[in-house]
Amino acid sequence: MELKFKRQGMIKKIILIMLIPCGLILFYGTSYTPDLIEKYYSQFIGKKFIQVLSYISGILPISFMEFLVIGLILYILYKLYSFVYSLIKNKGKRKKVVADFMKEVFIKVSIIYFIFVAGWSLNYNRYPFSKIAGYDTHSVNIEELSQVCESLINQTNELRLKVKEDGNGVMYLSDGKKNALNAAQNGYDVLMKQYPELNGSYGTPKGVLFSKFMSLQGLGGIYCPFTGEANINMDMPDSSIPFVICHEMAHQRGFAREDEANFIGYLASINNPRIDFKYSGSISALNYAMNALYEHDKAKFKILRGKFSDELNRDFKARSVYWQGYEGVVNKVSNAANNTYLKVNRQKDGVESYGRMVDLLIYQYRQNKLLNNSK
Repeated sequence: MELKFKRQGMIKKIILIMLIPCGLILFYGTSYTPDLIEKYYSQFIGKKFIQVLSYISGILPISFMEFLVIGLILYILYKLYSFVYSLIKNKGKRKKVVADFMKEVFIKVSIIYFIFVAGWSLNYNRYPFSKIAGYDTHSVNIEELSQVCESLINQTNELRLKVKEDGNGVMYLSDGKKNALNAAQNGYDVLMKQYPELNGSYGTPKGVLFSKFMSLQGLGGIYCPFTGEANINMDMPDSSIPFVICHEMAHQRGFAREDEANFIGYLASINNPRIDFKYSGSISALNYAMNALYEHDKAKFKILRGKFSDELNRDFKARSVYWQGYEGVVNKVSNAANNTYLKVNRQKDGVESYGRMVDLLIYQYRQNKLLNNSK
């Protein structure tokens, strides 16, 4: 009987350990079937799973992810303490203690990884948003990029005059940061009429209590696939917050790629009835477009940079000063980890893939130009 139980336990452990290769096969195998992932996972199974998860975690008014992170840290510390204690207590069996500990770690990592793949990361294998929206982002040229930048400068300068600013002349959310968490859905209510793939009922985005720790990691927001929550750094400058909320909500709606979440976040921001959301989306899009222009045409960048209004310059300076205050070892390590995460999930350019949002902005500019010319 005892031998039977040992055999069953061994089989169970082998099955659990096999979850990592199974997860890898599932993820990389489905990269060749984006049509099936789009139809049956991103728009059905995965979407329903995230909605249920988001609803459950949404019962708490604060981020459930933070409790998980704190609990995980305490659990790891406890297991490390138990491991060291076992090593000291069982001097003659240290090899077995180490082997058992590594086996336990591997099994738990296997379970977490498989849940991550099955519950979220298959969204990296869905159709690109450009295909879903019918966008042709080919043949992008510098002249169009320059025109997009100039258009965004005019738009952002105009919106800047309509938002509130504090005693230092920097934009702030007059209704408060927390209110922005609830107001972000209004932009998606407008947007999903054009893009039904963005519809669905999800939990409200949540501000993170340990937001300064997120700033140390260089993070404005993070979507947690294990809780279905869009978590927001509430410590960063107000001009960034509405756009970041909408960006994380795009992840919540199954759009995993960062460049696409940026563009969807921009669309959700500028389609929001609130001016501060429109401005946040516009200044963020301008930042990405101008960074791309700087890489390809520094002379043109310098000319257009001079068209920023004084008010807009103050907001950009406030954002720059804030993030410079958090540059350091933790930020660099976090950025490297994020870069690796993106590459593992088939975003080959890593962190640089964020710049591909500009292609979508250029397409939108083309369409608006054609529409205006036809009138």
